Amino acid sequence: MTSGITELSQLLADMSPELQAGEFVFCSVNGQLADYAHLEPLCCFKEQEGLTLVLTVEAAIQGYLAFDVRFKQITLTVHSSLEAVGLTAAISHKLTDYGISANVIAAYYHDHIFVPADKVSLAMQALKEFAA
Repeated sequence: MTSGITELSQLLADMSPELQAGEFVFCSVNGQLADYAHLEPLCCFKEQEGLTLVLTVEAAIQGYLAFDVRFKQITLTVHSSLEAVGLTAAISHKLTDYGISANVIAAYYHDHIFVPADKVSLAMQALKEFAA
């Protein structure tokens, strides 16, 4: 198991953003993850106010869960280190320049950016500027 790339300039040049299929939503629920496992959440995070689930739109509807905004997932295919400094800031800054909100989730191998579904084309264009 490798630890990933830490050099910011290399991460930005090699990140190769890839649009994932489907639309996702963020839902806040009460209870435990086991109560919602049948909805197959993409990820979850336990907060003081409740459990946040990232789900497909279809799963949220199936589970009768409320949500506000539909998001598209963009995966940065470069293997970024969890100790890399500045990647999230650079991405956030770039998307801010285009007026796009970004919800970033860092996993072991890749970073995943959730942007409003209606702005995904513009977000992909903005992120590809790093490789230019």
